[in-house]
Amino acid sequence: MSSLVRPHQGRLIAGVCVGVADRFGCSVIPIRILTVAATVFFGVSIGIYLLLWILIPSER
Repeated sequence: MSSLVRPHQGRLIAGVCVGVADRFGCSVIPIRILTVAATVFFGVSIGIYLLLWILIPSER
């Protein structure tokens, strides 16, 4: 497992989903689907995504 960073390649918006997928060694597609589903059904995901965007450092 690598450290949790937002990579520059593979980003759609801020790279949070790509960073989480890289950290846990899985594909980014399920992470993005879960993020969109959580946003649509619960609305909480938007706040969590913004918080992670602020807290997770960008790759150098």
